[in-house]
Amino acid sequence: MAQKTIQGNEALARQIKARRNELRLTIEEAASRAGVGTKTWCRYEAGESIRMDKCKGICKALNWGAFPEQGAEIQDSVSVQEYKNHEAWSTFLENAFGASAAMSFAAGSDILLDHIKEDLAELASMPVSSHLGQLSVSWLREDLPEQFIMRYDYDFLYRMKFTLQIMREQAKHGCSMTAHSVMEELLLYLCAQEASAFIELSGGINEFEDDGGTSDEWVFDLLDDRDIVSFLYNNLYLNADHPYHFSHWYDRQFYTDQGE
Repeated sequence: MAQKTIQGNEALARQIKARRNELRLTIEEAASRAGVGTKTWCRYEAGESIRMDKCKGICKALNWGAFPEQGAEIQDSVSVQEYKNHEAWSTFLENAFGASAAMSFAAGSDILLDHIKEDLAELASMPVSSHLGQLSVSWLREDLPEQFIMRYDYDFLYRMKFTLQIMREQAKHGCSMTAHSVMEELLLYLCAQEASAFIELSGGINEFEDDGGTSDEWVFDLLDDRDIVSFLYNNLYLNADHPYHFSHWYDRQFYTDQGE
């Protein structure tokens, strides 16, 4: 499914360039902060279209609390109906937690998969022992638990991509999305977070399609707890025996007695 975009225009291009100059940033510095290439940033300043999921990076680079108002094209809300035929639409999530949950996984997994592929491409050009902490630009570095930053190498990212692709296949075929490992929990959580930011930047879910759910709470209902946040995102130190330590991320630990 094509990524939703903001139609480029001269007014927005001028705002982006003016704000960059106001902050005394070079194009290279702004692009690095935004997590995009310099050519991509130049296209923004030339008035070309901007993918919606890149707006978060632009806001970060320019210290904007929100993207500039550009009329209906930017504030156009997300249509759940548009995602009904998405390759990662989950009827399991739709039936269990509502259509907004299914849309959240579909949209969030698209964005997350893009981030993984971008970092894989960057690591492929570096020495074998390289990790995300050494990349000049990486969205995943900010999203993944800090304690294990040096473990996030090419092999890890490739396995992460492979696991996410399997989960998207499970969604496509209506299989249960129950997470059996920390990696699966983490991927579901990251998909929900990416979708939440995307929906916020898009002006929310269409009011006529909103089923009352939120774009990220479904994941905690699915996991049946908030352990993924409590243990991995609260600056705790986890020793090797802890079930959420990196060495156990691929172990089948959860709901393994239910024949999922």
